[in-house]
Amino acid sequence: MDKDLKPATWLAHAGGAGDDATGGVVPAIHMATTFERDADYALHASGNVYLRPHNKSVAQVEKVLAQLEGAAETLVFPSGMAAIAAAFRWVPNGGRVIVQNGIYWGTSKWIRAFCARRDITLVELDASDAAALRGACATAADLVFVETPSNPWLKLVDIAQAATLAHGAGALLVVDNTAGTPILSQPLGLGADIVMHSATKSLNGHSDVLGGVLSTRALTPAWEAIREDRADAGAVMGPFEAWLLLRGLRTLALRVQRASANAQTIAEHLEDHAGVEAVLYPGLPGAPGHAIAARQMQGGFGSLLSILVKGGEKDALRVAGRLKLFLRATSLGGVESLVEHRFTVESHTGLPQNLLRLSVGVEDVSDLIADLDQALGQ
Repeated sequence: MDKDLKPATWLAHAGGAGDDATGGVVPAIHMATTFERDADYALHASGNVYLRPHNKSVAQVEKVLAQLEGAAETLVFPSGMAAIAAAFRWVPNGGRVIVQNGIYWGTSKWIRAFCARRDITLVELDASDAAALRGACATAADLVFVETPSNPWLKLVDIAQAATLAHGAGALLVVDNTAGTPILSQPLGLGADIVMHSATKSLNGHSDVLGGVLSTRALTPAWEAIREDRADAGAVMGPFEAWLLLRGLRTLALRVQRASANAQTIAEHLEDHAGVEAVLYPGLPGAPGHAIAARQMQGGFGSLLSILVKGGEKDALRVAGRLKLFLRATSLGGVESLVEHRFTVESHTGLPQNLLRLSVGVEDVSDLIADLDQALGQ
């Protein structure tokens, strides 16, 4: 297909993927784990040897994602955390990494343990504070990792500025763009070296696939190490999961646009709500990171927002318990709306006890607002 097509068109056609054997408009699932050689033991014309490094279903979804990201290459993994681990494992023992704080707790937990095992100096800071990031990058580093918008604080990092600072320190900039999605934000085009997604979230969008993605701006030695480690360590996505992910991607543009519009409407509605202390959402003009978000996000500000319910933990749990359309479940980016009381999940991180994280889906926004109003007591 013509690679100059707009993202929505490229995605709807799955980058031109189909079933060559039958003419089907949907690509087949290639399940074989091993591939036959000919009589003189030469490889098949496909060059395939074994499923781990040679998976056509995986290659198809990687092609679509690479084009979407403007990447030199994309690799998919069996989970978002597997992708994050791959982004760090090339860092040498005794190295130095700079990591944004206040991000997804599972990411912080794994990075801390990894750095401790490998004697890697870990600097954690509020990367939305440009001065703090500049100070940390005054000393040489191997990797800078940021998550923007962050989960669950919805803080914004200026990606272009972070890239300049990281490169000045000799580091690669890795951006977790899960909440931003490649429809709304293009970190590689802003100078990031690698962009990461939990494909479990918006990319798949149907809460039925576990997966992760890394895409690179250039084929650097670090990227070559990441690719080799994925094949050797076996951190690969299976064919069926890759097929489901490709199916989900075909509606990504539509889903992101609808969910982002819904989140914006809900954030504006709740901003002055009697039962809400504060709304954390970059689409609100008064949000601390709004100017940055407006500059590096196009077409919306994402489906993720957090609210601080007036009162304390019991009040937030009461509201969550009364919701009928917002399902009480972990995750984000699906077609259905979810609510999570983050303090219950990670009380040790200092999150406000009255914070509810909302993952807004594609339902009719008037139904979602009515559900929130009745739960908040209005």
